[in-house]
Amino acid sequence: MTRLPLTFGCGSQTLAGTLDTAPGTCGLLIVSGGNEIRSGAFGGQAQLAARIARAGFPVFRFDRRGVGDSQGENRGFRKSAGDIAAARDAFRAMAPQITRVVGFGNCDAASALMLAGGAGCDGLVLSNPWTIEQGDGAGDDAVPPPAAIRARYLEKLKNPREIARLLGGGVDLRKLARGLARSLRPAPPPSTLAEEMRAGLAGFAGDVRILLATADRTAQVFESAWNPSDPRIRRCDGAGHAYVEPEHRDWLKAEIINALRA
Repeated sequence: MTRLPLTFGCGSQTLAGTLDTAPGTCGLLIVSGGNEIRSGAFGGQAQLAARIARAGFPVFRFDRRGVGDSQGENRGFRKSAGDIAAARDAFRAMAPQITRVVGFGNCDAASALMLAGGAGCDGLVLSNPWTIEQGDGAGDDAVPPPAAIRARYLEKLKNPREIARLLGGGVDLRKLARGLARSLRPAPPPSTLAEEMRAGLAGFAGDVRILLATADRTAQVFESAWNPSDPRIRRCDGAGHAYVEPEHRDWLKAEIINALRA
């Protein structure tokens, strides 16, 4: 495996990318979430790319316009379809043996791929898609939907430490009561963003895997706006948003490799 920094064009702007070489004919295109640079938080995406490349699959990461080493204005994930398409084309040019490209994104990077109808990829791995409207639940103190609150409490009940906290008096009972009351409220209508994502994905004909970390609030909110029995959903029990625990990282890698081999 060799790691190659490179640049490529997106309209009149120059974007930065990194290719982890491998001989495989199916490649992984990693789309960064939020305003993260292509290495990911604490180098997580760079580490994931190296692990996938060692398994024989080339991997391409990039900074979208206005992020990291790339030129231009950062217009957010909703308007990143052109960046993803340009990165996909650069990936194919730099690794000409590729016959399939699987797009992977976590959080709003997954949302971006859905909104773009797959952005020309042949398969999609969509992790913890972001469905929270800006100005309506985006803040840290915002109240999640009732279904997400119930999912959070169920996840806590699986954790012996949380049970010990409750029995030992370490839980604010008034706060718990407020949370339980909120969990019984009627479900709100699906967000406009969730409906746009559903419509974008409906036109995609390739293989789709939706990965949900069950301890992640973003995943819980997504599931409250989606059909929880969707056969494309796979759940990683106890995992947080970034799959930081070794067993959760291994699960994520295995799911991505399965998608690359599909």
